[in-house]
Amino acid sequence: MEQKQEKMVVELGSIDKETLQLWGEENHCYVNSLSSQEMESLSALCDTFLPAVDVKTAASIDKDIADFFRASASAAGTPERLGGLMSERLKHPKKWLVRLCLWLLSTCIGSLVLCGRYCFSSKFPYMHSFTQLPQKKRDAVLVSWSLSYFYHLRMLYKAMKLLILLVFFTQVNEKNENLSWKAIGYKGPDPEFKTKSMQRKTLRNEGLNDDDDDEGQNDDGHEEEAELYGPLYKGLINMQLPRNIVADSLRQVGFPVSVRNKRNAAPSSIASPSLVIKCDAVVVGSGSGGGLIAGVLAKAGYKVLVLEKGSYCARSNLSLLEGKTMDQMYLAGGVLATDDMGVILLAGSTVGGGSTINWSASIKTPKHVANEWCDEYELKLFESDLYKEAMEVVCERMGVQSEVEEEGFNNAVLRRGCKELGYPVNNIPRNSPPDHYCGWCCLGCKDGSKKGTSETWLVDLVNSGNSAILPGCEAIEVLHKKRRDRNVATGVAFEFQYMGAKDICVVESKVTIVACGALSTPNLLKRSGLKNANIGKNLHLHPVTMAWGYFPKTSSSGEWPEEKKTSYEGGIMTAMSTTVGNFGKSGYGAVIQTPALHPGMFSSLMPWVSGADIKLRMCKFSRTAHIFALARDQGSGTVNSPYSISYQMEAMDEENLKKGIEKILRMLAAAGAEEIGTHHCKGKTINVKKASSEEFERFVKEESSRPLRDLSTPLSSAHQMGSCRMGIDPKTSVVNQMGETWDVEGLYLADTSVFPTALGVNPMVTVQAIAYCTAQSVLDVLRRKKSN
Repeated sequence: MEQKQEKMVVELGSIDKETLQLWGEENHCYVNSLSSQEMESLSALCDTFLPAVDVKTAASIDKDIADFFRASASAAGTPERLGGLMSERLKHPKKWLVRLCLWLLSTCIGSLVLCGRYCFSSKFPYMHSFTQLPQKKRDAVLVSWSLSYFYHLRMLYKAMKLLILLVFFTQVNEKNENLSWKAIGYKGPDPEFKTKSMQRKTLRNEGLNDDDDDEGQNDDGHEEEAELYGPLYKGLINMQLPRNIVADSLRQVGFPVSVRNKRNAAPSSIASPSLVIKCDAVVVGSGSGGGLIAGVLAKAGYKVLVLEKGSYCARSNLSLLEGKTMDQMYLAGGVLATDDMGVILLAGSTVGGGSTINWSASIKTPKHVANEWCDEYELKLFESDLYKEAMEVVCERMGVQSEVEEEGFNNAVLRRGCKELGYPVNNIPRNSPPDHYCGWCCLGCKDGSKKGTSETWLVDLVNSGNSAILPGCEAIEVLHKKRRDRNVATGVAFEFQYMGAKDICVVESKVTIVACGALSTPNLLKRSGLKNANIGKNLHLHPVTMAWGYFPKTSSSGEWPEEKKTSYEGGIMTAMSTTVGNFGKSGYGAVIQTPALHPGMFSSLMPWVSGADIKLRMCKFSRTAHIFALARDQGSGTVNSPYSISYQMEAMDEENLKKGIEKILRMLAAAGAEEIGTHHCKGKTINVKKASSEEFERFVKEESSRPLRDLSTPLSSAHQMGSCRMGIDPKTSVVNQMGETWDVEGLYLADTSVFPTALGVNPMVTVQAIAYCTAQSVLDVLRRKKSN
């Protein structure tokens, strides 16, 4: 009886199976608070970017394509969805300016200011608001904004284009379908996964997955549960349950807990928290760095509590829907950009962090980078045996290997183009098996074969039996107090939503590790009273720019690339070229790789010159290959808050990206593309098959020489680093070589914010290797505290 009660406490306080099954299934609807004037302008903008285009009925026109062309954004409900997104989810510091512009566009005077001569008419009333203009004039207004002398008009154009196209091509109906997908050749979520999900739901509804008596469960049963709910479910704590149940659950794992505020209703405060939890180490963030250090400490026998702002998405509850996943698993819902809209930023915000939604690339720290950090920055860690050991341990734990059984569309194009031109091309090491042919990894791993932290280090933590993960909990302050001559970390205060309000709990720990990522860690440190002037500075983004090539399907047998291949399927990253990497010289250049682009991101990056043109481009989606250049940037920025980031790319970085675009255009042509182009807003293209060599050379020269710092070409970033960099002097850095902050003893950082400079390649292995070394320092501290 006593054992049964103990078991019930653990199950009640942990994330129960029913909750796991529901997480990720709900469709969040944001409340639209835009005014009627703002909505009038927003609807007009939506229907300008995506109007209903009349097509002649003919036997040769596919019905799905005809329906797509005839559908407008407003008919699809895009303005209402976008209004809600802008009201509740969008956190950009210039949002007020966008809303002001929407209001102005609903008036004649405001439209005259923003649209100029296009507002005039030869007929009464002679001047019109933007919403009253005909389609042709509205098209002209948008094109004029994209090339405007005024930077803020270019910002407005870029913001509206990004948001409108992203929402339109990712929104789904009750059947999880989008009206454009059949026309553009997109299957939606992985069909195989979709079928399995439907089968699981059927079984669940019939009650066949329920098993009230787990005592006799065998290993096969546990494997089945891990497959269905993910391997972490037994280590997750559901903070939405009554506090006494949560407290009992934590005590069962071994954490001393006191319930300070015994009422079951918020609010509470740091001075009067609802719960106080004691542990050896608290880790803020569960991504590549935080997940690793938590797993290492837990496996060594220490009680570790992991706080994660994002939610946990069980394998069976992944939707693999682009819009829904971005909203649930990406920072700011995937609609994040620098203050000037110069760079679109993507960062993970879920259990496992970026390792849950990244593209599998697992590249060791390049030798020239390690040498630079060691020689120029005097960080001897990077030439140590410990760091070499760390990289080996990390790669082994993630199952990193370089083989690939079948290459996806984009990578096959990159490899073929390189071989035709004699450019260097190499396999990319990945934390997934050779047969991993999946283009949906950016939306979560459907079967756990991609070994991110939620499939590796956090599994070690859960299996230790002495640690726990708290999803949906955001750290609001690192607690520290003065002892002798310096501040010492004592724990963390965190908040979460409870019964419709924010509740606050406190964790008291022997050591504190912050691993929120390069965009969020600086804000937490500043909010906690740390005064180091370097916090938030020296941010690097690995800016990315792309070019594309269209490979039409052909009826000829044996034609390459095979007709069955599509741009969104296959391993996302399997091939890479360093032809403009400068690895043997300065070390600052650009690597050439391939992206994961589903319809939303694809459409928001492609040039827009008219509503009809963007629909034609989207109809080529499934056979349009993309290749990008990623710069190891010398330019840097500042994190003012997680949603306010300033960044200035240097001229040398721009030149390196231009060299990359020049090589990519040649690769695409050499691989057999019929049509090629870049993302520049003018939308120029060339038919490679019909152009003369002179015309081709002129096109490549012109497109690769276009400026990249004026918003005319979209830039992206999936890697942010350096905002709390490591160094040997507190005047120029935030942490020392052990990962400990100069300001507060016992406070460690374990994410990409500690990178001394930009890395130049995908950072997952490097951040985990650094975190592994930091973990050894933390273990030494905990051992000393234990023996005292």
